[in-house]
Amino acid sequence: MAVQAINESVVLTDERVDQVLSVLHSRTGMNFLHYARPSIVRRLRVFLQREGLPDLLALPLLLEHDPALTTRLVNTLTVHFTELFRDPEFFRAIREQVLPFLATYPRINIWHAGCSTGEEVYSMAIMLDEVNLLRKAKIYATDINTEVLEQAQEGSFSPALFSHYTRNYRQAGGRGQLTDYCAPVNGRIVMKDQLRRRISFHQHNLAADASFNEFHLILCRNVMIYFDPLLQERATRLFHESLVNLGYFAIGNKESLRFNRMRTSFVTIDGSHKIFRKVRFQKL
Repeated sequence: MAVQAINESVVLTDERVDQVLSVLHSRTGMNFLHYARPSIVRRLRVFLQREGLPDLLALPLLLEHDPALTTRLVNTLTVHFTELFRDPEFFRAIREQVLPFLATYPRINIWHAGCSTGEEVYSMAIMLDEVNLLRKAKIYATDINTEVLEQAQEGSFSPALFSHYTRNYRQAGGRGQLTDYCAPVNGRIVMKDQLRRRISFHQHNLAADASFNEFHLILCRNVMIYFDPLLQERATRLFHESLVNLGYFAIGNKESLRFNRMRTSFVTIDGSHKIFRKVRFQKL
């Protein structure tokens, strides 16, 4: 309780925060300087509480000499909430407006950027299977956070969530039974191999890393909301470069391209569900 009080009252100055983020950048190559500062400060407070540290003063030196601490900090700064078929109407919109176009390709590449623990990735795989597209699809799922990537690769969730996930699946237009795609194993609900073998999980940093393939659909939902405008533009440019001509791009329902300088490089397909399409190549 005392640690909680200290972390709530201590002032985390921009100078101290910048020092921590600079050391983190030098140690890992991961640049959080352009993440939205209120979110960074909030997560730093959580980190201080977990580690039993009163303030940021000693943290830069500790990071220089403790790789495990560095990994824990990166993971704290990059955790995002997700669930199976989160925002069901979004997945219904993808099913109805995007998948018919993807069906015209002999092979389909999909990128889930900022995949967290993987629930939305498996949701996409289920939906693709139901329209007979999974057999020719490859899903690349990336995140900066190694801890959530490990969980995503396990492809399991708590049985307590099953009823909620089933409702999401139905609302998203699910055609069969969720049990067609998962089964109880050792007290967890585990995704079946028919989904897992079409998904590849990798670490990727949107603040620093380059494009690694060409995609027909890119989803980066509820990730850029944590970025400042400069990093939002950088990430959106990366996605634009990674899409095939007329490829699709989707963001979270609380996110927007309105003030993003890359906005003219996309046309809006569904404004309610934040689905866009890349315009034909143009010099930017």
